[in-house]
Amino acid sequence: MPSALATDLYQVTMMAGYHASGQDQARTFELFVRGLPDHRQYLVAAGLEQALAYLSALHFTADEIAWLRTLGVLADVPSSFFETYLPAFRFTGDVWAVDEGEVVFSHEPIVRVTAPAGEAQLVETALLGLITFQTSVASKASRVVTAAEGRPVIEFGSRRAHGPGAAAHAARAAYIAGCASTSNLLAGRLFGIPVSGTMAHSWVMGFADEVDAFRQYMQIFGEHTTLLIDTYDTLTAARRIVASGLRPTAVRLDSGDLLNLSRQVRQIFDEGGLASTRILLSGALDEERIQALLRSGAPIDGFGVGTAISVVSDAPALGGVYKLVETMEAGKARPTVKLSTGKRTFPGRKQVWRVTEEGIARHDVMGLEDESRQDGRALLTRVMRSGVRVSPAIPLAEVQARCAARVAQLPATLRALEPGPPYTVRISSALDRLARSAVTRAEV
Repeated sequence: MPSALATDLYQVTMMAGYHASGQDQARTFELFVRGLPDHRQYLVAAGLEQALAYLSALHFTADEIAWLRTLGVLADVPSSFFETYLPAFRFTGDVWAVDEGEVVFSHEPIVRVTAPAGEAQLVETALLGLITFQTSVASKASRVVTAAEGRPVIEFGSRRAHGPGAAAHAARAAYIAGCASTSNLLAGRLFGIPVSGTMAHSWVMGFADEVDAFRQYMQIFGEHTTLLIDTYDTLTAARRIVASGLRPTAVRLDSGDLLNLSRQVRQIFDEGGLASTRILLSGALDEERIQALLRSGAPIDGFGVGTAISVVSDAPALGGVYKLVETMEAGKARPTVKLSTGKRTFPGRKQVWRVTEEGIARHDVMGLEDESRQDGRALLTRVMRSGVRVSPAIPLAEVQARCAARVAQLPATLRALEPGPPYTVRISSALDRLARSAVTRAEV
């Protein structure tokens, strides 16, 4: 779990400033994405479970407080900040969020935090990291799963991920988006994700004879065996498997001309009585390569995808932001707005309603939380009240099923890999009026 110091320095200096000036009144921040990355027509929200766990456990240890006191920038902060405020610090706010596995679009709040200013400020950095990383991975994985057209996708990008923690969280996000399993054992243990794997080229290279390597592996692992057959010559390996009488459950191709090799291996196996042996492909795959292979008629039964998912290779940084939308002053809420060029925000606490017709999402309406709308499904629900979770975590398999249902509700043009007309997000008249009013006040 992230330490309270898993934040940026200016979050703590602002906390100290709020404390010193007596300005720790409640503030509301919303976490959202300004714009979708290229080749994305929707996002899949993920990471909320880790965010709630972080908020629930947030505190400063004595050692952390002692270290903060050594920082020159905090030298003139009142001693009560270190002696009273930080030792007692806990997150006591309210949190609203969209469900994990929900589809979201740009500018729609994914998480909304209302808490005393210092608390709401401190958590920005960690929340952005936890939410946007998993949301980015889940969004990429959703495209890969779509391209696979029902064939299982195994996530195995751990060795390319940015450290063991990122690898486990990437596996979790990929599973939410529809991957069938992961090679990451930590993710399997922590999150209950099915684990699967094959073998490395080093296993084959460690034997004097390739077939001996295959036979020994199958004797140990039986029906769970997937043979890696491209260490030397893929077609020769396929022919030798048939000739040796081996009957592997599956084989994996990891290099070369995957289209032609898969066709030829399929022919060799079918003619040799191994029609039930599945062919899995890996090797720098992404959604576009998978789609191209399947459109060309490649006889493939499943895919292993690593780098493209675990580091989101085509869009490695999701532009998530966490912006102040309301502050309390003398017991009254004051909506706030940012007018920076290209970074303008909408004021006030917001809700998003999704309008569907005949089971298909037609448009969203973003409005103020206290608006009453009967023509759509509200996307944000309260997940934490006064620093306490209001509902338990649900099994990840249920989150995956929810994601599949939400993606299936999207128009076909949004689910397609090729760019199409963007989804419509409308601004309610009440939010529009508030935004105009807030802009006028800010410009005076």
